[in-house]
Amino acid sequence: MPSTSLPDCAGTILQAFAARDTALTDIPVIQPAAPFLDMAGEALRRRIFMTESETGESLCLRPEFTIPVCAHHIEKNAGTPKRYAYCGMVFRQARDDGASEFFQAGIEDLGSADFAAADARAIADALATLEDCLPDAAFTVTLGDQNLFEAVVRALGLPGGWQKRLIHAFGNHQRLNALLAALAKPQPVGGLDRRVAGFLADGDEAGLIAHIDETMQATGYSTNASRSPEEIARRLKEKLALSVTSLDADALDALTSFLDLEISLDRSAEALTAFSEKFGLDIGAAIAAFESRIEAISASGVAADAITYRAAFGRPLDYYTGLVFEISAANGALLAGGGRYDRLLTLLGAGDPIPAVGFSLWLDRIERAAGRI
Repeated sequence: MPSTSLPDCAGTILQAFAARDTALTDIPVIQPAAPFLDMAGEALRRRIFMTESETGESLCLRPEFTIPVCAHHIEKNAGTPKRYAYCGMVFRQARDDGASEFFQAGIEDLGSADFAAADARAIADALATLEDCLPDAAFTVTLGDQNLFEAVVRALGLPGGWQKRLIHAFGNHQRLNALLAALAKPQPVGGLDRRVAGFLADGDEAGLIAHIDETMQATGYSTNASRSPEEIARRLKEKLALSVTSLDADALDALTSFLDLEISLDRSAEALTAFSEKFGLDIGAAIAAFESRIEAISASGVAADAITYRAAFGRPLDYYTGLVFEISAANGALLAGGGRYDRLLTLLGAGDPIPAVGFSLWLDRIERAAGRI
C-alpha cells in the first residue's frame, strides 16, 4: 500500500509552483465519472475505479486532475487568464510500474491568448521544476503536435469519417498502423442483411430507414433506448463509404513519410516545410504556428536542439488538441507530461471557448529517480 503522506519532493514542487503565480487548488477525491468516461480516452477509461452514489449517479476515484480543475474553474465562474496548481493522489488500475495510487502535481494554464508563449511556459515550467527536484539529472524531452497531424490529414482530402478515425488514433501506433493498412488495401463490409445491402447499393436512404424502423418495431427495440433508424442508416452509409475508400500511393507515401519524421526541434520547421513542398500539401498555417512555438520555447530559455520532435507522438488522452510533450529521465522513466486542450472547457460547459494548456508530474517516479524509494 503506497504511503498517503506527501513525498519529499512535494515541498520543492509546491515552492516552484508558488513562484509561478499559480493558485493551489483543492480537488475532491470522489468525482462524477461521466466527464472522464466521455472525454479522457480509452486508455484512461478502462483504468478508472468506479462506484456510485445512493441515487445511482456514477462516481469514481479521481484518476487525473485536468478535467476536475477545469470543472472547478467553470463552477466558480472564474475569470481568465488563470493558472491553477494542484498536488494530490490519483487512482488508476494496473499502472505499468504496479502502483494504482500515486501522487501527481501540475499546473493548468487557462485563458492565455498567446498560445505559443503558453505552450513554451508549460514545457519550461515542467522542466525547471524537475531540475529543482533532480538537480544532477539529465532529461529527455519529446514533443508532438496534433494540429500538424490534423492539417496533413485534411490536406490529403480524405472523407470526413476517415479524418475522424485517423485523428482519434493519433498517438496510438498500433491503431494508426491498422488504419493505414485499411487505407492501403480496403476490405469490403461483410455480414450485411441482404435487403440492407440492396438499399445501400441503390442509394435508397428512405427505403433503408423504413426497413430499419420496421425491423426495430418487429424485434421490440425502442428508439428511446437505442439509436434512431435515421442514425443507424447514416452510420451504415458511412461505414460503407469508409470501407471502399483508399489512398493512392502518393498520398499514402505522404502520410507515412510525415509519421516517420523524428528530428531535433530546432531543425523541425525546415523539415516540415520540405515535406509539405515535396508532397504539395497546403499546411503552411500549421507550420507557421509550430515555428512560433519553437521561437517561444527558445525565448523561455529552453534549448530547442535538446528537444526531439516526433510527428507520430501523441499522448493517450482524447482531450488534447495541439501540443503534446513528455519529459523522461535518462533511464526512460516518464516523469512529466502535458499538452494543449482548447476544446475541453467548452465540452465541460463553459459558455465561451477557453484556450488551455497544462502539465503533470509523477511524484513517485521523481522520488525513485532521486534514489529515495
